[in-house]
Amino acid sequence: MKSPSLPQNETARLSALRESGLLEIENHPTYDRLTRLAKRLFGVPVAMINLVDEHVVVVKSANGADATNLPRNLSFCGHTVLNEAPLVVPDTLDDARFADNPLATDDDPVRFYAGYPLHLPNGATVGSLCIIDHQPRQFSPADVEALADLAALVEVEFAATCATIVDDLTGLYNRRGFHHFATYAIGAARRRAEPLTLAWLDLDRFKQINARHGRADGDTALKAMAGLLSSTFREADVLARYGGDEFAILFASSDEKGAWIAMQYLTEQAAVWNEHAEYPWALSFSWGVIEFNHDRDDLESWLKTADRMMYSMKQQRGTGC
Repeated sequence: MKSPSLPQNETARLSALRESGLLEIENHPTYDRLTRLAKRLFGVPVAMINLVDEHVVVVKSANGADATNLPRNLSFCGHTVLNEAPLVVPDTLDDARFADNPLATDDDPVRFYAGYPLHLPNGATVGSLCIIDHQPRQFSPADVEALADLAALVEVEFAATCATIVDDLTGLYNRRGFHHFATYAIGAARRRAEPLTLAWLDLDRFKQINARHGRADGDTALKAMAGLLSSTFREADVLARYGGDEFAILFASSDEKGAWIAMQYLTEQAAVWNEHAEYPWALSFSWGVIEFNHDRDDLESWLKTADRMMYSMKQQRGTGC
């Protein structure tokens, strides 16, 4: 078995994928309609839309197969993103790359695979629309054109997601929106020689809320956290749900001491919310605060430092995930 190699632009490709917001969206009915259409059009048992992340293939839609994410080193889609042309494998057992791949030899083997690379608006190849059969089969040039047409429709949906800067669930800025405003704020603060401080926040035991009480309660916790942020901080502060249960707060014209005081007040407001809330779980969070160093930092290093500080608090408090 040959594991897929890494594209030459892998760092930029992964950055574009994570900036796109596609990894945060869990359910998308249009993707499901397109995989249903692909399955019916080609008469195959499986059709999927997948994103190739650093270590796993993230399944965005699967018709006829389990939607569980797959290890990238076993994936067919990891090979698809290496080229602009579609990857067509009429019989996996006749292809040295896949003949001994567990996916090609298990109880429901992948014997035929056709994947069309999917791109973001900036051209980054981030995944594939693929169809699978448990029997070998041929794939004509007309079939390739039809698969390309469906892939183009998927890319239209990708473009719509990339253009969005607001998180649907919480109403705060999403990752893309935050990066847009943070980049502007850094430039403005540098020109004016003003302080700029970032707070990075992660909900405590969020996975336990989802596991024990259901995703609806998890969504309630996220919306409650967003509501506390909006009611606690100034309109000039940039508030974002960065992804999952991570939130970012950008304090304009505030030094680290001022932001620390603001976060302490947010903690007090969360305690008040917990006193009046009627849920079998409490809203709590860990956080880190760091002021931007105009001589040393860029946005990426600033975010990483804030994340490390947040994680340090989480470890000290033993609050876990």
